[in-house]
Amino acid sequence: MSRGLRLGPHRNPITIDRAVPVPMRDGTILLADHYAPTRRDAEQDPPTVLMRCPYGRGPQFAVSAWALAERGYHVLLQSTRGTFGSGGRFTPAVDEAADGQDTVAWLRGQPWFSGQLALFGQSYLAFTAWTLAADPPPELTAMALHISPHDLAEAGFGHGPFELYNLLSWSDLVAGQERIGAVRMVVRTLTAERRLAAPMSTLPIIATGTHLDGDAPWYREWLAHPDRSDPYWSPFSAAAALDRVTVPTLLISGFHDFFVEQTVRQYRALRARGVPTRLIIGPWAHMTLDLSVAMRETVAWLDAYAAGTVPQPPQPRSARVWTSGLNRWRDLPDWPPPGTSQQTWYLRAGRRLAPVAADDAVGSVFQYDPAYPTPAVGGRLMSVRGGGSHDNTVVEARGDVLTFSTAPLSEPVEVAGVPVAELYLSSDNRFCDVFARLCDVDPRGRSRNLTDQIVRCPPDQVVPGAIRQVRLALTDVSHVFRAGHRIRLQISGGAHPRFARNLGTDADPLRGTATAPVTHEIQHSARYPSVLLLPIVTQPENAPGR
Repeated sequence: MSRGLRLGPHRNPITIDRAVPVPMRDGTILLADHYAPTRRDAEQDPPTVLMRCPYGRGPQFAVSAWALAERGYHVLLQSTRGTFGSGGRFTPAVDEAADGQDTVAWLRGQPWFSGQLALFGQSYLAFTAWTLAADPPPELTAMALHISPHDLAEAGFGHGPFELYNLLSWSDLVAGQERIGAVRMVVRTLTAERRLAAPMSTLPIIATGTHLDGDAPWYREWLAHPDRSDPYWSPFSAAAALDRVTVPTLLISGFHDFFVEQTVRQYRALRARGVPTRLIIGPWAHMTLDLSVAMRETVAWLDAYAAGTVPQPPQPRSARVWTSGLNRWRDLPDWPPPGTSQQTWYLRAGRRLAPVAADDAVGSVFQYDPAYPTPAVGGRLMSVRGGGSHDNTVVEARGDVLTFSTAPLSEPVEVAGVPVAELYLSSDNRFCDVFARLCDVDPRGRSRNLTDQIVRCPPDQVVPGAIRQVRLALTDVSHVFRAGHRIRLQISGGAHPRFARNLGTDADPLRGTATAPVTHEIQHSARYPSVLLLPIVTQPENAPGR
């Protein structure tokens, strides 16, 4: 079953014990499939890999469990509470910490459990691992986590606006998954953008999930708690794990993944504490992770740090990233790589990015109208087709989008790390958002997005007509702008339906239906120099031709 992953030779035939009952402390029974190797080279039982999953135990996740068992691991693939035969009611995040601990307690009583435990999984499965690692059991020896969140409240409201597309489409997927079957679920996922277009355009925002009522009650609850400091969100965060994990941890993400900010933060936190950690970031969005790459790295990591069947590298190269523009993998001692410096590009009149400042007396003006919101194109969407890097030419032609571009580059510019847009602007409405995006424009004029960010401006800090600074730290990027290409900063007032629109009024953001536009003026004078700050590699590798 795992042959398509190209993971090297199979070391063991396996057996599968399906629908194994695992009791929780409250009497609820969760079901799990136990994948066991039947021939082992070692005399003692091998480590157990735990996967806790809300999406069922079918082929999508069984392929990974099968692959690990074939390579000598016990694997317990468990359906989380309230899903696919497991008892109780599924409420995202709330029961995962306790249920994970109870599952480990059950493992301790199994004759095949060696006392060595590894945690593995992607997306929500990775979140369940972080909740367990917040109070790590003594048996924990290693973790391998893909496209990995540790804080779901931050994922929903991390920068102010609600992540409308990602969280509505995820709730829609989970709400219907057991009712319609695996094949129709694939179709449902592929058609999410079209099917959900009308609900996502609905006002009031609280009504965007009306069709989910009864199947995904958490969606309306999330919208009703926009303050991340609200105690409601406490079970949704496993951030404590970043201070408590001590075992070797592999982290795999994509530069266009919904959770890439959190994955990089996990890496930095563990590295700072001296925990052996490896970070891999590919050219993927959340739904396009290359499972073959991820599983090869996972098997190698677990073999070294969980099973000990291969020599552990004393100083593993801690980061491997895909550098777009060069379109190849780079092995690095750290991320961001040592030796970067800050390059400043000034926003100038005529929609230019220039290496020197000037005293431009007149700013650049654009309007955002929530009644006709600026559309989202690509980026960190949980979409097979819509996520990732796309041509932005059409959206950049709109009147509600500003672009600032360099002249064609005479030599390559390599960016590695977090670009920052520092904007001086005035607004005529206290209720507004600002969206910024870094793009690469090729010699034919195609503008492709690399990274972006949005902020919701606090209304009490916006004085209509007064100039203020808005700072947007974009997400990590590894990219070479080739000679002949242009660097572009794109600015607008939103990206709908990826983010819920700012209504532009003081009405209840959940139940309001009236909207009001906002006009922004970006400053680029000597007193108020708006800039794009790029972390550049001072000695970039030679880029290929145009």
